[in-house]
Amino acid sequence: MAKKSLFTSMKHAVKSLRIGMISVAIGSAFVASNVSAQELGWPEKEELKFGFIKLTDMAPLAVAYEKGYFEEEGLYVTLEAQANWKVLLDRVIDGQLDGAHMLAGQPLGATIGYGTKADIITAFSMDLNGNAITVSNDIWKQMKKHVPHEGGKPVHPIKADALKHVVDDFKSKGKPFKMGMVFPVSTHNYELRYWLAAGGIHPGYYAPHKGDTSGQISADALLSVTPPPQMPATMEAGTIYGYCVGEPWNQQAVFKGIGVPVITDYEIWKNNPEKVFGVSKTWAEKNPNTHIRVVKAMIRAAMWLDENNNANRPEAVKILSKSQYVGADYDVIANSMTGTFEYEKGDKRQVPDFNVFFRYHATYPFYSDAIWYLTQMRRWGQIAEPKSDDWYKEIAKKVYRPDIYALAAKALVKDGKAKISDFPEFATETGFKPPQKGFIDNIVYDGSQPNAYLDKFAIGLKSDSKL
Repeated sequence: MAKKSLFTSMKHAVKSLRIGMISVAIGSAFVASNVSAQELGWPEKEELKFGFIKLTDMAPLAVAYEKGYFEEEGLYVTLEAQANWKVLLDRVIDGQLDGAHMLAGQPLGATIGYGTKADIITAFSMDLNGNAITVSNDIWKQMKKHVPHEGGKPVHPIKADALKHVVDDFKSKGKPFKMGMVFPVSTHNYELRYWLAAGGIHPGYYAPHKGDTSGQISADALLSVTPPPQMPATMEAGTIYGYCVGEPWNQQAVFKGIGVPVITDYEIWKNNPEKVFGVSKTWAEKNPNTHIRVVKAMIRAAMWLDENNNANRPEAVKILSKSQYVGADYDVIANSMTGTFEYEKGDKRQVPDFNVFFRYHATYPFYSDAIWYLTQMRRWGQIAEPKSDDWYKEIAKKVYRPDIYALAAKALVKDGKAKISDFPEFATETGFKPPQKGFIDNIVYDGSQPNAYLDKFAIGLKSDSKL
């Protein structure tokens, strides 16, 4: 899946004109002024291969490809689905992939050495929200009697308090209660853990310093990794009783009649950050112009996905339903991508922000988003030792690169492809959102005070504790 652009062909014809072009160096020094497409300089590398997992939130990559935004930046791109998140990360690290649609926790986990140690950075946040927690029909039947109803329908959001009765019953019978998530440093893992803990269900600790990376120490519910497309079949087989995953694999359970999504991540944490586009630090330093151009194309794709109150979403669903992208039926993908979400069969509700790609500054890589992930790694033991507030901030600034994003955004503005008002105020933006509410347990998150945040939770490691 690749295209040669007219821009690329012209590039070869005018190579001699490169002399005098301004090259943007990404490293210790950055260009502070507006940078146009011409002033960026040619891409150092034109032929690129990007990886992704078959989820609807890979949409900015597919749209940038299909709408020709990569081509307009002189980039000859191939998009390639990957078997799982580990393979995807490994291939970015070893250079088989130039970059990839990643779990937000992957660049952070790699940088701090949880699992594979590597320097991975991100200059682009791919979306907000987009996940849900689904349980099997049998588990839902047991939960449902503990869920308040109005007008014959469950009252949302559904808290894990209702599931606790079921988990306690399993424990009393000596049966393990098993649930699936997609990867140890995935948003899904942390969202599922957050929801369970808010309902009094302990999701277990990791203890890498003791050689235990199961994440099941002291657990009431046992969480394990299942690749996203396999979630429905794994639950149908009875191997797990529920899971947290991105779309379309929650709606797939509804369509197949095998499970019920009980809560979306929008209801766990309103407008939570989800995926990022990750590259190796070495690749970014070697290909600064290319990197900025990639981010430019993806910002345009995100804008297109959200413009005119999601008016382009039906077309986006057609793109994503192609076998080379997500490959699920149009109706399954449309169930969430077009601003609705179906819980029990027939209980379809309006959730216009289930998938957000650009509004609310969704594409900007906020340091506070990175720090939230790090606090959850610490909360559940993946970061075994106490860390200072400054440590959290230093890691966030090492991995999240709003400076690169700003160069891409300013170039788009100068190209006439975006307005400066579409973006944060770069001159004053700190990278830290104001204290955030909208969590299911009503705990306020302030990214500037990570240790104080950790100390607010009833379940989980405190700022100064360790296993």
